[in-house]
Amino acid sequence: MSPVLILYYSRSGSTKRLADAIAQGVNALDVPVMLRTVKSLNADEDESAQSSAVPIVTLQELEQCSALALGSPTRFGNMAAPMKHFLDSSSSLWLKGALIDKPACVFTSSSSMHGGQESTLLSMMLPLMHHGMVMCGLPYSEPELHNTTTGGSPYGVTHVAHYDLANQTQLSADEKALCIAQGKRLAKFAKALNQTTISEK
Repeated sequence: MSPVLILYYSRSGSTKRLADAIAQGVNALDVPVMLRTVKSLNADEDESAQSSAVPIVTLQELEQCSALALGSPTRFGNMAAPMKHFLDSSSSLWLKGALIDKPACVFTSSSSMHGGQESTLLSMMLPLMHHGMVMCGLPYSEPELHNTTTGGSPYGVTHVAHYDLANQTQLSADEKALCIAQGKRLAKFAKALNQTTISEK
């Protein structure tokens, strides 16, 4: 089975921490995982160690994945420009329908509770839906969605850093539990769709 691609952009490390926790959930179902990031648009930008240690994604890796988890920090209620730039470069995959029927989820981090998390998640879904991907959110059967006072959303997992530069990369217990649940759900759909594809051949 092709790996689940967890693709993210992270400056401070918060979004990477979400990605790592989602990967734990995917691995829990014995599904392979591939962690990738996107290239910065600013040549002078001091890349965080969290992102620079992860390989830059290629369009071929996106095409070959069995599922996609897409993550970005919130930028004025939208995804960060480097992630949008990468998605804008994926027209060749759209033209041949390479991502149609593959499951996908989205995740984000912001420095405040009302920093545009839900609008960022919804905006990240739009290009994936244009690609024909199947969106995989989180159901309210996950108890942390009812209890969380930090991040968490039915649209996808989130993290709230609260401007705490010393601890902003630390996920709350609810945030981490939701990440793992999201990873498991994405992997479950990836396995099911993979088995259906095999049986149809």
